[in-house]
Amino acid sequence: MPKLTVESLGTFDAPAGKRLVLALIDEAGVDQLHACGGNCRCTTCRVEFVEGEPAMMTEAEKNKLAERELSGVRLSCQILCDHDMTVRVISRLEGSGRSDPGSRPEPDIHPEPVWVEK
Repeated sequence: MPKLTVESLGTFDAPAGKRLVLALIDEAGVDQLHACGGNCRCTTCRVEFVEGEPAMMTEAEKNKLAERELSGVRLSCQILCDHDMTVRVISRLEGSGRSDPGSRPEPDIHPEPVWVEK
């Protein structure tokens, strides 16, 4: 089972293959934003990797980050927990001014992932 370390919160067991956004919510208890419901449309689920950043990303994530001119961050809705990783949560409900974090993301990555090098 991969270890998910969330900076300033601790280390948690993340079920292999679980979406990072869901592991942050379920296993780490983070109030992670995901305004579009985990569909790679809004970029509110951003995290920064401290260690263990995946070498691959979905084409949707790559395009969305480029569209928004974002660098140094990844979209937790587009990442699977398949190895140990350490992240810094930078997009939380607390302090966002939003009334809720968004609809719960589905277990599978959406849109259908096409994997590319980052």
